[in-house]
Amino acid sequence: MSQKTISRETFKDWLADGNELAVLDIRAPDVVGYASPLFATNLPAERVVGELSRFVPRKLVRTVLADDGDGTAERLVEDLAAAGWVNIFALDGGIPAWIADGADGALPTFDTPGVDFTLAVKDERGTPVTLVETLQRLRDAGEDVLVIDTRTVAEFAREHVPGAVSVPGAELVLRFKDVVPSETTQIVVSCAGLPRAILGAQTLIDAKIPNKVSYLHDGTKAWTAAGLSLETGRTRTYGEASDAAVEFARRQIAVLSSADRFPEIDVSTAKAWAADPDRTTYLLDVRTPEEFENGHLEGTLSSEGGQLLGVAYRTIAVRGARVVLIDDLIGARARIVAHWLQRRGYEIAILLVDFNSGKLSNVA
Repeated sequence: MSQKTISRETFKDWLADGNELAVLDIRAPDVVGYASPLFATNLPAERVVGELSRFVPRKLVRTVLADDGDGTAERLVEDLAAAGWVNIFALDGGIPAWIADGADGALPTFDTPGVDFTLAVKDERGTPVTLVETLQRLRDAGEDVLVIDTRTVAEFAREHVPGAVSVPGAELVLRFKDVVPSETTQIVVSCAGLPRAILGAQTLIDAKIPNKVSYLHDGTKAWTAAGLSLETGRTRTYGEASDAAVEFARRQIAVLSSADRFPEIDVSTAKAWAADPDRTTYLLDVRTPEEFENGHLEGTLSSEGGQLLGVAYRTIAVRGARVVLIDDLIGARARIVAHWLQRRGYEIAILLVDFNSGKLSNVA
């Protein structure tokens, strides 16, 4: 074992010590699948040299690369160490060695698995649930019921429950009044399985939306298991928020965040944090990718809020880092993401920006 390789036991200690730590699973995405056994950021080996600084902004952070046991991580560590990454290490034996005894479910993880977190939320809050059979019965009876799919628009377009409307999780409160004009409409929140559906439903409940709200148990997975066909394409998606929707969002997001306490910072503070040599800070723009493309603060990353809710580890590779959530002046998306991420142990601050002013600053 080289000086730049760490043992399984040392890695366990690092995962538990509370200090800043970056962990990257460098295997191919099709091998990793939905989530690494570590629930760590997946950055394929061929992209590590060119993109590591995007995920790990400071070269001094302890960084662990885990491969499939073929030595790729050790070779990359040598190159990166020569380029100034002085605290970068390879996990001895990679992922195969990490899960060799078959106890991966009992091993520590980099991030809390989304299913575990959301099931805990469900149990704590008693989030109402609707089964596929119940939804079908309501529809057959002509009840006023609407399915809202909280995944990304791209995921929605691949397949969704017929008749559903696409509203990614962080957009729920901002777009709600335009999508659901009537308070008597029953809302069933769906995703591919459980995590984003549960958080979406509980977000609306915490915001005290007047409608009856539940989540669809196991989402599209349960729909197909019941022998029902899914719909494809961008059949129904949210649009530009109307003035009425914005005012509704202002009121309800204030309710959602009434017990939350997050510092609101300005651009100069964000810039100082980003330049701090002793602490890692992520500057994440949680608006839609389209809004980000139309104008954003230089030095920030586009990180769609709905995705951060369920799979924060895909973006936030440094545990213990500060996370600044950037949004427009309404702040509905940032406050929804903050509402949930702080419960997962993230240190959150909010930066609200007038993106229509034409005066966008550099922050890094």
